[in-house]
Amino acid sequence: MSKDGKMNTEDLVKKIDKLTKERISKEKVVSLSEYRKLKQKDLTQYNLLIIDDDETIRTAMKRMFQEDGYSVITAADGTQLAQVLDDSPLDLIILDVGLPWINGYELAKLMKENDDLKNIPLIFISGRTGDLDVKRGFDVGADDYIKKPFDVDNVKKTVKTLLKINHG
Repeated sequence: MSKDGKMNTEDLVKKIDKLTKERISKEKVVSLSEYRKLKQKDLTQYNLLIIDDDETIRTAMKRMFQEDGYSVITAADGTQLAQVLDDSPLDLIILDVGLPWINGYELAKLMKENDDLKNIPLIFISGRTGDLDVKRGFDVGADDYIKKPFDVDNVKKTVKTLLKINHG
């Protein structure tokens, strides 16, 4: 306090700081890891498979979904797909059309003929954007067809919706 009985600035700052600390200490604080667990709680049980021959797209999509708490497996083509199928059960497949050796349409048809894979939701994400391309995608069993370049929020929303429909 100053000589005239008024509080000086330093005392004011100390009192504000003390009062703030007292109030903060009474608040329930959620740690960052608790927050992440709460945010990802309903997603962590889902395993996504991304099949795209473009490594940049595979990596970007993997990160995009892992940030939201999904478990993500990737494959560059049908050959790599055969190697990852036994790793864990799948809840949703994202597939590019333009794959080497066996294109996405052929691969989707084979998957939809397989008892273990036929009921897994399938989304095509492709640069092939013509009406016939989209129709062919649905004809071989796709649940949705998203054109490249794609909107990240739209892809996330589509994945979440299909998982909710298929897993309650």
